Amino acid sequence: MDKRKEANIRVKSSIVDALFMLMKRKPISEITITEIIKKAGVARVSFYRNYTSKEDVLLTLISDILEQFREEADYDLEVYYSYENVLRSFQYFKRYEKYMIDLYRSGFGITVLEELNQFHESVAGVMKVHSVTRYQLYMYIGALYNTAIMWLLSKEQEPVEEIARIFCQNYLQSKLLLQK
Repeated sequence: MDKRKEANIRVKSSIVDALFMLMKRKPISEITITEIIKKAGVARVSFYRNYTSKEDVLLTLISDILEQFREEADYDLEVYYSYENVLRSFQYFKRYEKYMIDLYRSGFGITVLEELNQFHESVAGVMKVHSVTRYQLYMYIGALYNTAIMWLLSKEQEPVEEIARIFCQNYLQSKLLLQK
């Protein structure tokens, strides 16, 4: 990677970290771009080269994490309900635990869920607007996200393999009950 790309990655990381530090003290609506760039130690032009707004910082972070998830997949992402996919999803939630919890606590949980929906829609491809498959996908995503957040917030977390096993066992069991 060339030096300019590396520098831009550092700038983006500094901006993200600064925004999350500021969000611990006050709501995002009260945070200014000036505060972010000052805390990040970057120029205003660097901020606007990468983002259009402070909310865009959060959306870009979520999108970047999901794109990394897609790029690192070594199996068929369309097999949503596989243990491998569920395990990897929980591993990603764990890897980005700090961001996920901060986003959730700051009222951006719905934003994460919307991005997860869009990501899974892009993986699934074209589905009828009112198809059972589409709703099953949304139920899966909602259950996975809610379980991950509650797991991350718990004081004594089960190992990632155990929470994935529990999720698969219970989610698939409820899915089978619905088919009866």
